[in-house]
Amino acid sequence: MAKGASAGSGQVAVVGVGYWGRNLARNFAELGALSAIVDTNAAAAAEIATRTGGEVRTFADVLADPAIPGVVIATRAETHFEIAMAALDAGKHVYVEKPLVLDEAEADALIARADEAGRALMVGHLLRYHPVFREMLEIVRSGKYGRLRYIYSDRLNLGKIRTEENVMWSFAPHDISMVLALAGEEPDRVTAQGAAFVTPPIADIVSVQLKFPGGVQAAIRSSWIHFEKAQQLVAICDDATIVFEDSQTEWGRKLGVHEHLIELEHGIPVPRRGPMRFIDIPYEEPLQRECAHFLSCLAGQSAPLTDGREGRAVLRVLQRATDAIALAEREGKRT
Repeated sequence: MAKGASAGSGQVAVVGVGYWGRNLARNFAELGALSAIVDTNAAAAAEIATRTGGEVRTFADVLADPAIPGVVIATRAETHFEIAMAALDAGKHVYVEKPLVLDEAEADALIARADEAGRALMVGHLLRYHPVFREMLEIVRSGKYGRLRYIYSDRLNLGKIRTEENVMWSFAPHDISMVLALAGEEPDRVTAQGAAFVTPPIADIVSVQLKFPGGVQAAIRSSWIHFEKAQQLVAICDDATIVFEDSQTEWGRKLGVHEHLIELEHGIPVPRRGPMRFIDIPYEEPLQRECAHFLSCLAGQSAPLTDGREGRAVLRVLQRATDAIALAEREGKRT
């Protein structure tokens, strides 16, 4: 549980206002909680400050200011550890955009420092805060449709192609986080395959397979060279398939339940399919919900849903999948 913040003290500084940081700045501003903007790009900082009303300040100023209890980090992943540790050392609560860090030892150090300081360490796994996913998770956990058996996730698009990280590290943290939440545990086996076409050796297509101690299996596909956008998470239970179709533009059709039964006729399995039933869920912007949750952590009202330990669990899967891809490439070169 986060300590040291009180209701009404939830002011934050957003460090990094590039592609995603500017969205974070906008949402914290709309929540009345944005105090400062920090970015090495002075023009970008000034632009976002003008849009949001945040004050452009240096990181050192933010760390020294007791009126800013929270630091939101949306810089390049390789800088996360240094910035987050400095903020924790200064007594700040910390939100870090995914991935938490790039090394498990660094994740361990941040978790230990946050625990020692009594500060919240939260990771920006946005889709864990999506109202549709939260409903999907509740349905699966309720056991209404029997045991969860299999999960698959597709996050496919044409772009945004990166040159500093492969598509798995860019796209899959969200899917891994959701899959781990649905399974309720970390996998005991991770395999993966990747293919690089645009800027080798950076993989443009990655497929990851997970097996869990409780028997659940999962597959995650990521691609930024796919001809059309697809964002789908599917949970197959004994008696129904639950589908979160985030690429569906109509909010009321984002979550569907397709009930089914498999009956034996003369010893032969015969499927009985029911119609897809859509579940209407009240609209909330997922990012604003996530930002509001961090403010709740600042006020000591909540512990982070996606805390450092959850971020470390996602990182472990990413690292194991990276090792599996490298092994598959080495074996392929030997044949």
